[in-house]
Amino acid sequence: MKVEPGTVVVYTDVVCGWSTLALYRFLRERDKAGLADEVRVDHRLFALEDVNRFPIPKRLLEAEVPVLGACEPDFGFKPWQQDPSTWPGTSLPANEAVHAAKRQSLRAAEELDLAIRFAFFRDSRPIHLLHELYDIAAGCPSVDVDALTEALESGSARGDMMRDYRAHVDEVQGSPHFFLADGSDVHNPGTELHWVGEPGAGFPVIDSDDPSVFADLVRRAAGR
Repeated sequence: MKVEPGTVVVYTDVVCGWSTLALYRFLRERDKAGLADEVRVDHRLFALEDVNRFPIPKRLLEAEVPVLGACEPDFGFKPWQQDPSTWPGTSLPANEAVHAAKRQSLRAAEELDLAIRFAFFRDSRPIHLLHELYDIAAGCPSVDVDALTEALESGSARGDMMRDYRAHVDEVQGSPHFFLADGSDVHNPGTELHWVGEPGAGFPVIDSDDPSVFADLVRRAAGR
């Protein structure tokens, strides 16, 4: 897989809590290192609903949220606070919005991706609805909302997003999977876990969690 210098390719799904944890930590370490202008995230789709062949599983994600929140309290992970009927059954429109923003710039995609994750995991917003996505995008300084609206309503970004997903799905171990320009890659960096009981009925247990790995990932992405 070709990764441009100064970028890190990350295969994720916006409703994946583990990729949300990893990206939040990566961006925080990048900013701490003063490399926000030298290292960019190239967002790619790993479509969990397609891989798993079922909609976003509310019970499974809500079992993960307390564990994720303990790992990174500052993010503000919360169980779903709205009526269960507003739970999004699909993440495809939200992922498509990120890829539509990427047509504007990698920075625009970064901002919108993180904003959507906050909207879903912290604010319990129904991110499968277009008006919600437009409202979220309006809070992202680098996103041109009019251009985003045109892209989503014409479907112009979906084809490239899905072609890349289909072309690389067998190379990706899961969400998140980071690929660097030096040829290295790592799945779910810093965190190892296992499930007790069946997913959706049991709960995840963290075996190890080392946020310090992200400082090294940032340095390598910057070519240092």
